[in-house]
Amino acid sequence: MPEQMIPVEEARAIVLAHVKPLPEERIEAWRAVGLPLAADATTDIDLSPFANSAMDGYAVRTADLADASQEHPVTLTITGHEAAGHVFTGEVGPGEAVRIMTGAPVPAGADAVVKYEIVEVAGGDGSGNEGALATFRAPAKPGENIREAGLEAHAGDVIMHAGEVVTAAGAGLLTSAGVTEVAVRRAPRVGILSVGTELVPPTEQPQRGQIRDANGPALMAAALDAGAEPRFFGIVADDEDAIAQAVLEMTESCDLVVTSGGASAGDYDYIEALVQREGEVLFDRISMRPGKAITFGLVRGVPFLGLSGNPAAACVGFEMLARPAIRAMRGHTLLERPLERARVTHDVRKRQERRFYDRARVARDPETGEATVTEERSQNSALLGTLHRANCLLMVPEGLQGYTAGDEATCVRIDLPEGAEL
Repeated sequence: MPEQMIPVEEARAIVLAHVKPLPEERIEAWRAVGLPLAADATTDIDLSPFANSAMDGYAVRTADLADASQEHPVTLTITGHEAAGHVFTGEVGPGEAVRIMTGAPVPAGADAVVKYEIVEVAGGDGSGNEGALATFRAPAKPGENIREAGLEAHAGDVIMHAGEVVTAAGAGLLTSAGVTEVAVRRAPRVGILSVGTELVPPTEQPQRGQIRDANGPALMAAALDAGAEPRFFGIVADDEDAIAQAVLEMTESCDLVVTSGGASAGDYDYIEALVQREGEVLFDRISMRPGKAITFGLVRGVPFLGLSGNPAAACVGFEMLARPAIRAMRGHTLLERPLERARVTHDVRKRQERRFYDRARVARDPETGEATVTEERSQNSALLGTLHRANCLLMVPEGLQGYTAGDEATCVRIDLPEGAEL
């Protein structure tokens, strides 16, 4: 059985070594936003499928305008119009032009589009369509204002690779390529259990010695935010048999089991013994504050994470270990939040050798652009309000007793998604 505290990085590596990407499922492309693809996606047509106009104007032959100037303008006859969804079937011949709208196919014979604003139109019905005359006072270049066919991709090209995360624009790209469904890794089913005889549901008024269960909703929300399908298995008292029954039930339907409470060394902390009895304990203490008492192991082959009962400690432990595991199961390759260097605005002290993750806020000076970080007023592990207001965890590493105001420190930006650029 493990007997010593291990570093956060080692604990995370152990957790990640015992989870794997889950089986694929197919979903509508737009529903895949924020998810990595499980397989390459290819287009069945050129994107775009035809050369089209980049703006409203006139499709012309550049040879007709080669000598156009302010002193010697060139006048062409407008023989048709081309709008998106309205196909001009003719060809632009010598001395002719076709009125064209943005996105419409460039008609045969034309090799440039001249924007509407610099063309003088006379005659016809005044609309600038068939029968009118268009006067040009400058030459045009071949390809001017034309978006070529296949500008983005050609038929058969991979437009999004496996592992790429779908964005809103990416969902549009996929569907324009005829990809209406994509393969992704299914959401991991994460079971959440709150342990503690003192806990009552949020709907009840706590009596003396009781508290409402905050960990259950907080961890459910954290699991959902990480990309999981959370399932709440309720509150269980500090009873060895009741805890075992609940946890074993969770292993039957969940990909990851997470409990809060009962993970330290108190008289009623049965979690580690349960994991040892029903599977294997891989670590039980981490060199971290808050959240030293974390048990991770396998229960009947299912990854199990036993977190502290202190709300802030439970949330920080989930952030450091469960969140990257959930993302790995969904097929993500970026598993850690962005790190930012910032100058502390006040002295920071710690009295223990463990690594501290203090709740704090990073701000940026509007004039200098320099990032500064200020701790929340209290680092009590029982408080969720300070974590709610924080946008980062100020890291005070092992071997360092703190910071002096003005020192640079590393901050974990818990308000930003993995891979975000600072």
